[in-house]
Amino acid sequence: MLIYCQLFIFQSSHLEGLPEKKHHRRGQLPQQNKCVASLSSAACVDHQPVLYLNKILTRLPDSFYHFQRTLTSSVFISYDRIKMGKKKVMLPAKEVDLATVKYQYEKIEAPHLTGFWLKLFVKLLESSFGSLIISRLKKENKMVEMLRNTVIPEPPMFKPEFPPQESETGVVLLDEDGKAEERVALALKCLPDYDPSTNWSTDSSTSFRYWKIRDYAHAYRSKLTTPSIIAERFISAMDEFNNKKPPTPLLISYDPEHIRKQAAASTKRFEEGNPLSILDGIFMAIKDDIDCSPYPSNGGTTFFHEIRLVEKDAVSVSRLRCCGVILVGKANMHELGLGTTGNNPNYGTARNPHDPERYTGGSSSGPAAIVAAGLCSAALGTDGGGSVRIPSSLCGVVGLKSTYGRTDMTGAICDSGTVEIIGPITSTVEDAILVYATILGSSAAEKIALKPSVPCLPDLASHESSKALGSLKLGKYTEWFNDVFSTDIANKCEDVLNRLSETYGCKAVEIIIPELHEMRMAHIVSIGSESLCGLTPDFEDGKRVEFTHDTRTNLALFRSFTASDYVAAQCLRRRIMHYHMEIFKEVDVIVTPTTGMTAPIIPPAALKSGETDLQVSANLMRFVISANLLGFPAISVPVGYDKQGLPIGLQIIGRPWCEASILRLAAAVEELCTTPRKKPMQFYDMLKGN
Repeated sequence: MLIYCQLFIFQSSHLEGLPEKKHHRRGQLPQQNKCVASLSSAACVDHQPVLYLNKILTRLPDSFYHFQRTLTSSVFISYDRIKMGKKKVMLPAKEVDLATVKYQYEKIEAPHLTGFWLKLFVKLLESSFGSLIISRLKKENKMVEMLRNTVIPEPPMFKPEFPPQESETGVVLLDEDGKAEERVALALKCLPDYDPSTNWSTDSSTSFRYWKIRDYAHAYRSKLTTPSIIAERFISAMDEFNNKKPPTPLLISYDPEHIRKQAAASTKRFEEGNPLSILDGIFMAIKDDIDCSPYPSNGGTTFFHEIRLVEKDAVSVSRLRCCGVILVGKANMHELGLGTTGNNPNYGTARNPHDPERYTGGSSSGPAAIVAAGLCSAALGTDGGGSVRIPSSLCGVVGLKSTYGRTDMTGAICDSGTVEIIGPITSTVEDAILVYATILGSSAAEKIALKPSVPCLPDLASHESSKALGSLKLGKYTEWFNDVFSTDIANKCEDVLNRLSETYGCKAVEIIIPELHEMRMAHIVSIGSESLCGLTPDFEDGKRVEFTHDTRTNLALFRSFTASDYVAAQCLRRRIMHYHMEIFKEVDVIVTPTTGMTAPIIPPAALKSGETDLQVSANLMRFVISANLLGFPAISVPVGYDKQGLPIGLQIIGRPWCEASILRLAAAVEELCTTPRKKPMQFYDMLKGN
């Protein structure tokens, strides 16, 4: 789960000054779009269109005036349902003419607060002046206008609702009610041919690669090493991390003796020739908001173990344990998932293995870092706003978010929301397939409510796989795709799409996604209200001061949301779902960069007191929200590096329940981007001990 507070974000549709695009690809913004970006969405109705338009046009240079006649005409068309006063009426989504929709670039004016100023700001927010500050900022951010002064014609959608989907081709069906060991065995048969012995004998110093789960299984079965040997290497590496100055803990809770005990049992099974599955002896970390007995689940706080006892594994963790996975402990995270960077003053901030002076991304910071550093083959994270995909992208690994409801959330701190899932972070796509097959399976309640289709995997071992891949249509909203902090990101992702077309025949289709700002607003209200619901009793019980300052900033905003705000957000959810389902009638997936920037630098002052940096948050979250608000499956796969050597991820968003399609495409992307892969600055070869 991951949230950013929009208190200081001012959209470019505001009248105070011209829209100044700071983060788009240089030279890529057409002049027309600079002008249109100042207009409200074409789907909205305001009450002073001519005055509004003229006020903008008087600030534009002469070269823009030839657009005035066209724009004025389009405005009058949109205002045929005018309402006087404060009230504004949105056209029904089905009546919105997508040809009139123009991309709105974000103009973000936000102070970067840390140290004394962050503490002072939090005190003000929590004082008697706090409601006035938040009310003013929400009004300037047009949250009040959208949520309270706007008539949204669609009825609310309180959790994702999906129409029936066409069956995927070239897939293998899985039994979600069967044993996890049987599902992972079937998943193994879906993978392409691979000879681990070849890579074992290759000199790893000449070229870098991550060891796959199949490499570990081969080494164990061939008696080249044992889980117990790997355990000692892992414990030694953890000691090294814990002794770093400043501390950079990857694990919040961890017991070396418990790891040794699990490893010894796995080693014995291999000696007897009875491993439980391909995952037997595989080391995995679990994010600190997912229950994994005997460890507490603190959610990155210092006190949650006092108010929420862990009596057994989360459902997803128990499925891994049944397959023989060695669970190494609880991984570090941004407190309660309420942040994008992974900053955690409580335990120390996990560092990016590619550059320890930079963030991992959040909120699943520890899981991504521990996989990127080679310490674990996989980890489990939670994703309510990009929290699996963002750190995976920034750390150069694979992060999978499944369809909402595909995986049972029982045993996670965030188990009652409508945007979160539990998902794997792995070093390769095939390992994501194996872990996903193990943990999938909807809860009884979600089976009734969501009616999920039968889960399936791409049959990558079949000759039909290339044919299925070549038929995929990739939706790309070019202006959104290019709205990145560094052109390296968009260029690298664009290059991958071109190579997919040349190699497999995948076709890129231009699409338009309306009301992206409204989507972000609906998401923050939804996840914020749902998070607050679970935290309010403890907040009121005196635990407020034990939260970090950036968490308290978010909670102050969330406490200002009303019941009507929440319902309005759900009306927007249905509206935006309509747009996306119409798009999915024309394409199979939507492709974007995973993040709008690569790993940001960690300000030294933020390590002790935390920070709030809305510009960074907006850049990191720009592309990830739709998969959470609408419940779609999505995956981040590494595609290369920027000029500073920092990883770049490509995001693939799929139709509901169509994990097989995004996994198939991700595997193809990974194959196209295999060389050269950069070895992280902090990397441990657990298998060979180099």
